[in-house]
Amino acid sequence: MSMAGNLRKVTGLGRVGGLRTVARLARRRPRVDLSHPARSPLGSSVVNCVTYQDGVRVPGCADLVDAVRLVRKTGEGFVWLGLHEPTDREFTGIAELFDLHPLAVEDAIEAHQRPKLEHYGDTLFAVFKTVCYVEHEQLTATSEVVDTGEIMVFAGEDFVITVRHGRHGSLGPLREELEADPHQLAKGPAAVLHAIADHVVDDYLSVTDAVQADIDQVETDVFSENGARLDAGRIYQMKRELLELKRAVVPLGRPLEDLATRPIRVVAPEIQTYFRDVLDHLIRAKEQIAAFDELLNSILQAHLAQVTVAQNEDMRKITAWAAVIAVPTMVCGVYGMNFEHMPELHWRFGYPLIMAVTAGACLAVYRGFRRNGWL
Repeated sequence: MSMAGNLRKVTGLGRVGGLRTVARLARRRPRVDLSHPARSPLGSSVVNCVTYQDGVRVPGCADLVDAVRLVRKTGEGFVWLGLHEPTDREFTGIAELFDLHPLAVEDAIEAHQRPKLEHYGDTLFAVFKTVCYVEHEQLTATSEVVDTGEIMVFAGEDFVITVRHGRHGSLGPLREELEADPHQLAKGPAAVLHAIADHVVDDYLSVTDAVQADIDQVETDVFSENGARLDAGRIYQMKRELLELKRAVVPLGRPLEDLATRPIRVVAPEIQTYFRDVLDHLIRAKEQIAAFDELLNSILQAHLAQVTVAQNEDMRKITAWAAVIAVPTMVCGVYGMNFEHMPELHWRFGYPLIMAVTAGACLAVYRGFRRNGWL
């Protein structure tokens, strides 16, 4: 029996009607491997579906319904189902099979949720904002620095369902790391939830380190020789991208605090110790972001001050040159009047004398401004 075919029918469970019908129809489907990191070959949202017992992957467990029935009958192990941007139709049968709350299902499908932690009976629903640093050759006023996505996690006594939205945040490497540590994976769905939270927060720290390099470059450019000519749009763009990062990181503090301190049925006390470590890392990321915000405000104020100083310098130069030009303008204005009797008007050396006097006056004014630093 093919797990892929069965999942395809389970996603339409309400339409087909019943697990028995699902199982019968699934026998007609060819066997398909769903262990690859991309979307299912069938075009569905299923990325992976694996059963674990004592922290070890159960081989040959090819049917989702049978896998769920097995772990619930024996009371051992759990099923980990990974989805990527499922549609409402695809998720309907899965929600019925695992008895997921409609409100949580709606949030998982629609995405664009705030980081949160909610309890629906014996099921825990967590939302994490994933972040990714966007590489760029040069920071401009339109550069994208931070890209965000989402990971929703349904955690029960015997199952974990991860729903990923966005172009990044693949959980394939994380699954491999967990499978390499059966002792940790044997602790159940709570261990998977912790690993996802730890993975997401580690990405926060990596992105903040990369963002710091961009901010340092902007700071260096602002205080360079031509800092006043820097495009202020670069600073505003960094503030916008930092705000996007802040929206992902800051709201996660309360859910992690609950996971680390409050008694939760799905989360064993020994796992809460690990969540406290993740919370410490999150606090560090929050402090870095707050420091970046203050630093960008200071950089922006320094840039505006430099622009003001540069404008004052330009105005002083313009005023000084206007004063120099005012000397010949005044002389020309006097001798341009239509008076018949004017000094040296008909003298042979009158014109050269006036030009020499004018040039000398202009030179004296220029040297005065130059000595005072206006030119």
